[in-house]
Amino acid sequence: MTDAPPPELRLPKRRGVELCLLVGAVLIAVLGYCATGLGKTGTAPPDALKYGAGLGVLALVAHFAVRFRAPYADPLLLPIAVLLNGIGLVLIYRLDLETPKTQAAFTQLTWSTLGVGLFIAVVVLLRDHRVLSRYAYVSCAAALVLMAVPIFFPAINGAKIWIRFGGLSFQPGEFAKILLAIFFAAYLAANRNALAYTGRTFLFKRLQLPTGRVLGPIVAIWLLSVGVLVLERDLGTSLLFFGLFVIMLYVATGRTGWIAVGLLLAAVGAYAVGSVEPHVHSRVADWLHPFASIEAGNGPGQLAQSLFAFAAGGMLGTGLGLGHSILIGFAAKSDFILATAGEELGLTGLTALFLLYALLVARGYRAGLALRDPFGRLLAIGLASIVALQVFVIAGGVMGLIPLTGMAMPFLAQGGSSVVTNWIIVALLIRVSDSARSPRPATADTGQIAAVVERDLAELSHVQDQLERKQP
Repeated sequence: MTDAPPPELRLPKRRGVELCLLVGAVLIAVLGYCATGLGKTGTAPPDALKYGAGLGVLALVAHFAVRFRAPYADPLLLPIAVLLNGIGLVLIYRLDLETPKTQAAFTQLTWSTLGVGLFIAVVVLLRDHRVLSRYAYVSCAAALVLMAVPIFFPAINGAKIWIRFGGLSFQPGEFAKILLAIFFAAYLAANRNALAYTGRTFLFKRLQLPTGRVLGPIVAIWLLSVGVLVLERDLGTSLLFFGLFVIMLYVATGRTGWIAVGLLLAAVGAYAVGSVEPHVHSRVADWLHPFASIEAGNGPGQLAQSLFAFAAGGMLGTGLGLGHSILIGFAAKSDFILATAGEELGLTGLTALFLLYALLVARGYRAGLALRDPFGRLLAIGLASIVALQVFVIAGGVMGLIPLTGMAMPFLAQGGSSVVTNWIIVALLIRVSDSARSPRPATADTGQIAAVVERDLAELSHVQDQLERKQP
């Protein structure tokens, strides 16, 4: 008699947990909205109920989309996104009270609604994340086009990263990062064995570089993307794409040498661009001497005002509506919105925000590591790394750890393209986590198994041929 097959492992769906967390996220955002009005004018905003109802409806519709189309998805991803988006709307509204002529909170809410709509579309229409691997080269071509188009438009604040048609403007590079993550994941998943086990060794056989036939295409695409961004003077996105490329290459091959090579090339590239490009050089100079404008008698610059805001916040902050981060200037609602959070929420609130981002990234990594298919694993890790790199680059620039790069803090900062892109990233992570947590059938399709075995045998044969050629 044969043994009975093991029982099928079924993880709890936890959609009720997600709904409770969503209620808490909406309540925190509404209470922050009311606290801002009380701190600034002494009365709660008259449209607080309308704001809470609007945010609650968006969260509820997104929840139902996840409940019926991705029932096994991670229950923390959607509540974290709603909470971060809600806090961002509160901070932008708080700064709008200081600039009556430029009201950005309503515009940001409109973009957030569009982002949630695209989130629902991705969750509902994309039933299997592996379908995206079929469009790897299409995604690559679309990403390069999106990054190249702003070159033909005038620069804004020293960088050519915007496209404007009348009163509408958007940043196509935000969408390009998702497309490049799809391309990198598909290409590295298809060539992971050749990248890891073939090539020549250097530096006392500590570093092994794959053959040019395998590594060449992906390096060429990466160089084209970074070159276009350098022409546009978009140092932040260039650093983001470089970090994404190195991280995904390391995950695909498992070779720590790529981390060392990546850090070395990043240092060389940053030094070269900072020395040659005047716009980048000025930001490096501001980073090295943030109080130089004060010593010259011209008053504090943006970075100095940001550091003053963090210092004024202390441990618990001044309270919503009681800070002075608007003195930073035109970038207070975008590049430097983290300074408002640091001043009015203090170190405690700032730590809570960073923990939310860390939890979002960690759950993305967890979903990727739980998958069996290499493409889904690399895609999830790449998308989560995009969020992690953005938070590090922006927070480091605003706090004076690294030169300022001019990117948008995910979900917090003013920027329609950024908030829409981040909602799409969360939707893809939810789709991947649903595949990772879904119960696996007891038997698999024999045709799929045969195809996987045939592909692995072909890859092993290729690796064996490469190793035999090395032998004398």
